[in-house]
Amino acid sequence: MPANTKYELKLGAATREAFGKTLAELGRENPNIVVGDADLTKSTMTTFFAKEFPDRLFECGIAEANMVAIGAGLAMAGKIPFVSSFSAFVMTKGFEQLRCLVAYPNVNLKVVGTHSGISIGEDGPSQMSMEDLALACALPNFTVLCPADEVSTKWAVRWAAAHQGPVFIRTGRPKAPAIYQSAAQFEIGKAVELVPGADVTLVATGLLVAEAIKASDLLAAEGISARVLDIHTIKPLDEEALARAARETGALVVAEEHLVDSGLGVRVAQALARTVPAPVEFVGLTRFAESGSPDQLLDLYGLRAPDLVAAARKVIARKK
Repeated sequence: MPANTKYELKLGAATREAFGKTLAELGRENPNIVVGDADLTKSTMTTFFAKEFPDRLFECGIAEANMVAIGAGLAMAGKIPFVSSFSAFVMTKGFEQLRCLVAYPNVNLKVVGTHSGISIGEDGPSQMSMEDLALACALPNFTVLCPADEVSTKWAVRWAAAHQGPVFIRTGRPKAPAIYQSAAQFEIGKAVELVPGADVTLVATGLLVAEAIKASDLLAAEGISARVLDIHTIKPLDEEALARAARETGALVVAEEHLVDSGLGVRVAQALARTVPAPVEFVGLTRFAESGSPDQLLDLYGLRAPDLVAAARKVIARKK
C-alpha cells in the first residue's frame, strides 16, 4: 500500500543509503556476507559495512572488472558477496566478467549499481548510467531489481542475500520520495498496484514511480482514471499484471530513468505482444544528458509527472 493515500509524498532516504545500511545489518546476521567495492565506499554507502567488518570488505580500487571476478571467486568459495560501484562503471567495465564468470556459471554474486540514471546530477554524462538495466537483463540467470524507495530497497537487498543466484539491484544518488510503509510486502516478479484506475495504466520503476503517482493525481483532476504499477522487478517481469492492465485500461505509459530503446519499455512491449496487445507510450531517455542538478535534469529531459500526463493523453487518444 502507498505510504499516504493522498499521495503527498515526502522525501525519504536515498536508495543507495538504504542499501548500505541494510548491508551492514546483514553483516551482523551472517558472517558469510562479504563486500567488494571499487574505491567508492563513501559514495556507494558500503562504508557502513566497512566500519563494522573491515576484514570482510575487499577494496578493489578503480578496477571494476577485477572486482566482479573477485566477487565471483568468493561466491564459488561459499561466501555471499555483494559488489558495488556506480552503475555506469560496474555494468560496462565489468560486463565481460559478469557474462563469463557470473551469468554463465550461474554463481551467487550480488551486484549493486548506485548513482543510476541521470539523477546523479553534476557528475555529468560519463558517470550517468542509462543502459544498466538493459545490460543486466541481457545476462541469463540474473534477477534484476529496481526499487523505488528506502523500504523497497531494504527488501530487495535482503531478498538478494537469501536468493541463490546472481542479482543486479539498481539504486540512486538523490533522496527518494517515501512510497511504502515499513510493513509493506513485496514479491519477486509481482508488480505493486499503487493506484487503481480504469482509463490508462502508468507503468513505472525506480525514481519514476513517485512521478507516476503524482501524474495519476493530475489526471484525476481531468477526469482520467490512471492506474499506477510499480515494477520493482524488471526481470522476471510481471506479464500477468501487464496483460490485466492492457485488458482493463486499454492503454499504457511506461516511465523510466533509462534509455527507452532498451529498458523497461521494450520489455513491456514484448510482454504485451505475447499476451494482450495495447497502445503504449514511452517516457524515458533518448540521448546522453548533460551536467546539472538532479531536479534540473529530470525537468529538462522530460521525466516529470506532467510529461507522464502528456503521454497518457496521447495514448488514450490512440485507443481503438
